[in-house]
Amino acid sequence: MQFQIITPEKVVASEEISQVSIPTTTGEITILPHHTPIIAVIQPGELRYTKNGEEFSLAISGGFLEVRENGMVVILADTAEHAHEINLARAEEARDKAAALMRSERNTEDVNYGALAAQVEKELARLRVGNKYRNLKNIK
Repeated sequence: MQFQIITPEKVVASEEISQVSIPTTTGEITILPHHTPIIAVIQPGELRYTKNGEEFSLAISGGFLEVRENGMVVILADTAEHAHEINLARAEEARDKAAALMRSERNTEDVNYGALAAQVEKELARLRVGNKYRNLKNIK
C-alpha cells in the first residue's frame, strides 16, 4: 500500500508499506492492504509501520488518518518523529516544563489547561517511543 505521513513542516514518509498501526481516539487501528476506506482522529502515541519485513516506529502527536478508496493511507499529523530522531533530554524537559506550568497556574483563569495537557501527552508519547527504540537498540 502507498503510505504518506505529512506534517506542516515536511513529508515525513512517502513509501510502499505492508501494514501500519496508528493510535486513534477510538483505540489502535492496524491498516492492511484492501482496508475499508475510513477517516479517523489520531491521538498522541506510537505509530508503527512495516516495510520489507522491517518495523519502523514514530512518535505522533495527533492529526487525521485517511484510508482512501484506492488503498492509499494518508496521515496528516501535527508532528511525527522517527524514534531515532527523538532527543530524550529535550522531551523530558518539555514535559516537565508543561507539567510544572499546569501545577503553578492552577488558580489562574487564563491558562489553557487543554493545550498544556496535550503538550504533556505529546512529550510522554515521544519519551515512550524514544526509550523503547533505545532499549531495543541496546539489546541487539
